This record gives sequence, C-alpha cells and structure tokens, in this order.
Amino acid sequence: MEGDFIKIKHWLKPLSWLYGIGIGLRNFLFDEQWLLKTRSFDIPVISVGNITVGGAGKTPHVEYLIALLRDMFNVAVLSRGYKRRTSGFILADEHSTMPQIGDEPYQMLKKFPNVKVAVDANRCHGIDMLLANPATKDTEVILLDDAYQHRYVKPGKNILLVDYHRLIIYDALLPAGRLREPCKGKDRADIVIITKCPRDLKPMDYRVLQRAMNLMPFQKLYFTTIEYGALQPIFVEGRHVPLNAPLSNVLLITGIASPEQMMSDLQGRCTSITPMHFDDHHVFTRSDAEAINTAFKMMPKPATIITTEKDATRMENLKELSAEVRKNLHYLPIRIIFLENGEEDFNQTIINYVHQNTRNSEMA
Repeated sequence: MEGDFIKIKHWLKPLSWLYGIGIGLRNFLFDEQWLLKTRSFDIPVISVGNITVGGAGKTPHVEYLIALLRDMFNVAVLSRGYKRRTSGFILADEHSTMPQIGDEPYQMLKKFPNVKVAVDANRCHGIDMLLANPATKDTEVILLDDAYQHRYVKPGKNILLVDYHRLIIYDALLPAGRLREPCKGKDRADIVIITKCPRDLKPMDYRVLQRAMNLMPFQKLYFTTIEYGALQPIFVEGRHVPLNAPLSNVLLITGIASPEQMMSDLQGRCTSITPMHFDDHHVFTRSDAEAINTAFKMMPKPATIITTEKDATRMENLKELSAEVRKNLHYLPIRIIFLENGEEDFNQTIINYVHQNTRNSEMA
C-alpha cells in the first residue's frame, strides 16, 4: 500500500513548524534570486534527487540514465560524495578508493569505468571543473546525483524521486516526518518518478496516484519498480547464486536508509531472515566484522549472507571478516524497470533534451 512505511512523530510537529519556516525562507530567497542565486550552464544538466531523508532509489536511477546515454554522449556524473574522507573536487580514476569519493560514486565508477565520475560538495564549482579539465572538457551531459535541493545549480531537467511506500503527500517535515522541505517543493520538478512500486498495480491505482500527486500540467509522471539480479559474491572465494535459486537461512546486512523494501522482497524467497541493520552509509569497523562473524556462526546451516550493492563497496576491504563469512557473502544487484509502458516515453524525453541542448547541438 502506498505510504505504508510512513511514521509521523506528532509530538515533534512544533519543531517541524520551526524547521519549515527556515526552509521556506531559503526557498523564497532562491525563488526571488535575492541573496541566494541559481546558475545555469550551457551544457545539458540532469539532476536526480528527492525531498525526503533516506533512499528513494537515486543511485539505480542515475545508473539507468548512464546506461541510456553513454553510447550516444560523453557522460559525466557529479556527486557530493557523501561521507567521503576527502574534500573539494576530485575526478575519480582507476586508482580511486571508496573512502576518497564515497560509496555511491565508487559503485558507479566500478560499474561504468568509461564514464567520468567526479565529486564536489559545491556542484557549481564541480561543473566548472569538469568543463575546464582537459580530461573532461568534451563532456556533453552532466548527471547530478542527489542534487534536487542543491538549488545553486539550475538543471535543464530536474527529476524528483518519490518512494511509493513514503509518498511525500502523506509525510511531514523533519523532525516529525522525513520531508526535508514542504511537499510543494515537488513543483520544481520537470519529471516525477514514483519508485519502488509493486508490479501488480492496477490501472485504477495509477489514476489514483496521479490525482493524489496533483502535478502541474508541464510535469511528467512515471512509475518504476525494482528488478533483482542473481546474487553476486563480494570476494573471489564466494560463489554465484542463480536468480531463482531457493534460499534457506539469510543473514541480511544493510547500511541503507530504507531496508524495509528489501526485507519484504526477500521474505518470499527465504526460510528465515536474520536482519542486521546499520545507519545509512555506515562505515563498517572491526567490531562490526566480529558481530557479523558471530551472527553467521550462530545461524542454522545452510545459510547465506546478503547485502546491498552499496554496502558491498564498504565491506570489500573489511579484513576482519572470517573465511566462512567471506565465502558466503553476496550483494543483491538491482535495476530499474518502468511500469505502465513508460520506458520509451521517458527515454525519448531525456534523449531529446540532451540532443537539443548539447553545446554542439547542430552537429548532434
């Protein structure tokens, strides 16, 4: 059911009211271009983000865009590199590590080694650096990861992701809810995607969601769901697990903001699930490794350890994991599937925008 993961802390609503005043003032200053200024760039810029705390599927949607555009254009991805141990602008290369650029950029770098990946908390500065750097000055389109609220950049296409299970129309502002700004912030989007939808939505469900979102006439609405791939070993001594292979006992390790969807999706495939939840972008430590070793040792066998692709990037250098854990530790890859026959229209919308706005658009 839509919005079923939302929990409102009603006793914190007075603080949410104060928070809303601050956010409202910030948005007003940007809207009026007074004190806070927005910059446009003469290159296609596509922003992907949300207005809630926690994951709405930003990384797999950015990866979808990379796969869509990389064979036609020179694509660069710019992220802030959340929780990285460095600062300033960094253009990633084959020697970059997860601590240097952050887990999500590192994941994209490994998956798309021929696409330029950069990090900079100051997105305007990051774009300037990409366009000035001899290695990336031929960039034809820039994808901004998690930049919907970074209003210093005015993207050509602004994509807002909304979790089906945490619809913003039912949520409340921080700290009572998980909204980082009021729901009307959705009006800045050119495209709204409701993510993590069940595959069995009926035509009536789509119509109800469309009315409930109450979008502007110029905004496009799409629906996506998650498709899982075969389990992949994190370490060389591990084994591949086929997509439809039955699973007995699973130790599920997650360091993401919203693990409920993954838990729910796996329950139909497993005899039992033992969850180990950590904070979003959690940096795994020696004590975490020891806890994982102990938890897996105590589980009835046969058993499998599953984590997310993002968590895998933070666990691959965790040397304290036992040999048995390393042998049975897998990540579950995911990809985005458009529902209601929306894929072709979405793809063409994005491709047309890039073609029409690239710096050498006449040649394109």
